[in-house]
Amino acid sequence: MRSEGPDPVDARIDARIGARLAELRAQHGWSLGELAERSGVSRSTLSRAERAEISATAAVLNRLCHVYGRTMSQLLGEVEAEPAPLVRAAEQQVWQDRASGFVRRSVSPPHAGLRGELVEGRLAPGADIAYDRPPVSGLEQHLWVLEGALEVTVGDTGHRLDAGDCLRMRVFGPTRFRCAGPREARYVLAVVRP
Repeated sequence: MRSEGPDPVDARIDARIGARLAELRAQHGWSLGELAERSGVSRSTLSRAERAEISATAAVLNRLCHVYGRTMSQLLGEVEAEPAPLVRAAEQQVWQDRASGFVRRSVSPPHAGLRGELVEGRLAPGADIAYDRPPVSGLEQHLWVLEGALEVTVGDTGHRLDAGDCLRMRVFGPTRFRCAGPREARYVLAVVRP
């Protein structure tokens, strides 16, 4: 049995994300070393992500979004060719962090000038994602669980959410999302920039 390479669509998304990350770093006039110091991400990982040799994890993209003052949806929206007011379900950008079992769908049509966005998230059973900081400090989030169960920790406060539950939070520090049940957790996240 031969091993399969990366999906061509995933490879193209990784290449566009890498190019955008390199462009943002150049706009700020930072070396890889300076960005590594600001983000806490190793120079090697940054270099490999910019060259699309690796697919950046959710945690790495979150750290970079924090440094650049963007939400993840904004960053992912910036790699789209042309913003549109309507995005059909089949055309919504899906990004996967295979290492953590996280799948993220950008539901809202991308637009840099808007403060709000909708994201669909799916976490595989046992998936656990920790962010050490929000991409934008003071980010308002409304998390509505559609299926399964989630344990969400905001700072030092933990919450268990089951299907139908909704948590409103303002994020200034670390957060953690963990699939708390035996099956996938699926949720909608409404994000509003301050």
